[in-house]
Amino acid sequence: MKKKSELYSYLLCALFAALTAVCSQIMIPLPFTPVPINLAYLAVIVCGGVLGTKKGALAMLVYVLLGAVGVPVFVGFNGGLGALAGPTGGYIVGYIAMAAMCGVLKFGGNSGQQNTALRIGMSVLKGVPVIFTGYAFGTAWFMISMGTDLASALLLCVVPFFAGDVVKIIAAAGITQALRRALPSYTIGS
Repeated sequence: MKKKSELYSYLLCALFAALTAVCSQIMIPLPFTPVPINLAYLAVIVCGGVLGTKKGALAMLVYVLLGAVGVPVFVGFNGGLGALAGPTGGYIVGYIAMAAMCGVLKFGGNSGQQNTALRIGMSVLKGVPVIFTGYAFGTAWFMISMGTDLASALLLCVVPFFAGDVVKIIAAAGITQALRRALPSYTIGS
C-alpha cells in the first residue's frame, strides 16, 4: 500500500505541474506591464493546499524545471532559461515557495470542515502571505531585470493584481476543500 500511495502522490505532483502549465496560458496581457494576469497563482495555491509543503513544492519544482529546459509551459507558451531570466522569472521561481507556504499554513483547512464563511475567511488570511511570497520573489527579480525602483515595481507588478489574487485565494479555498474531500487521505499533504 505504501508504494501505491507514493506513486499516487507523485502522479498528483505531475498533474499539478501540468495544471499550472495550463492555467499559465489562461491570461490577459496588460498594456502597461510585462506581467500578465493569469491563473497560475490559483493552480499553485491549490497545489500547495492539497499536496502539502514537500509535494507541493516538488510539483512546482517540476513545473519550473520543465520550463527551464525549454518545454513551453510558461505564460504565452514560453520556455527556456531566457523566460526565467525575463521580467516574470521571479514569479515563476516563486511558485515553489508559494506551494510550500500553502502546506506550512495548512491552506484550505481540514477535509472535514464545512465550506463556511469563517473557513473561507481563514483561508484568505492564510492565502495573503502566500501571495506576498510570490510577490516578493517576482518583484525583486522584476526590479533586477528591468532596472526599476521598488515603488515602480510595486505599481507595475503588485497593485494591479492584488484584488484579483484575493479572488483567486477564495476560489482556491473552495477547490482545495473539494479536492481534499475527494482524494484518498493518503495523498493529501500535511
